[in-house]
Amino acid sequence: MRKYSRFAAAALIALAAATGAVQAEDAADPVVATIGPAEIRESEMQLAIAGLDPQLANLPDEQKRVAALSSLIDIKLLAADATKEGLNETDEFKQRIGYLTERELHNAFFKKHVIDSITPEEVKARYDKEIATIVPEDEVHARHILVKTEEEAKVIIADLDAGKDFIEIAKEKSTDPNKSEGGDLGYFSKGRMVPEFEAAAFALEKGAYSKEPVKTQFGYHVIRIEDKRKQQPPALDQVERQVRQLVMRDKYLDFLEKAKAASSVEIADPALKTAYEAVSNPQAEGEGEPEAPAAQEQE
Repeated sequence: MRKYSRFAAAALIALAAATGAVQAEDAADPVVATIGPAEIRESEMQLAIAGLDPQLANLPDEQKRVAALSSLIDIKLLAADATKEGLNETDEFKQRIGYLTERELHNAFFKKHVIDSITPEEVKARYDKEIATIVPEDEVHARHILVKTEEEAKVIIADLDAGKDFIEIAKEKSTDPNKSEGGDLGYFSKGRMVPEFEAAAFALEKGAYSKEPVKTQFGYHVIRIEDKRKQQPPALDQVERQVRQLVMRDKYLDFLEKAKAASSVEIADPALKTAYEAVSNPQAEGEGEPEAPAAQEQE
């Protein structure tokens, strides 16, 4: 998704915010520091913390507050000097402020009407829709015993024929790192294992073990199938974030489509117009499809 800095414009707007809040507001948003007549309030600190470099995200809270405060002091000191020089009155600065303001308004609209409007029912409905399109693949739950030679594998098969326990043999003789789990490989679908192993595993019935050693690049295997089933879809709680992103994208595209239908967009450069239309078509699939802006969801 495209990345939008919500801190840049917010910090500039905060610098221009009026002072003199009522006592109740002071209590809710206390002054953390002053630089001459300028104040740094807790609300600005929170904005600065949210805008810290991602590399600082894992710092302890107190260190993040120090980094945020240092950043705010630097900003206010040089912003005051810039104002004295009249840099805030230049056309370039006003143009940038206009862009940042519109970008933040876009993000505020996105948060209100897209992120904050998503309901659990919408997420569940989209999850059900996605799950319904999945064609479940066959899966097997297998165990194996891996040895270096064909002769060793044949001895193991003879022991199994004589009634010895597969799991115990695996723990004792297998050279695979999962020997302590009795050679348990869990469930897997086709395409997950090397071809020779996969072909042998899927050819066996539930409860059966291979009657001939299965040779692969790793050595010789004796395979037993514990279970066969159709692949299970992931539970909603496992993919909820991804499903929410799909709902978010669809809502965003719907708002864009309606906004574009209500306004005329003219692009002077023909090549640029063609390229824009190619990536802005809501019906497009794949890389050309517009994406919702990256935005922090409220946890």
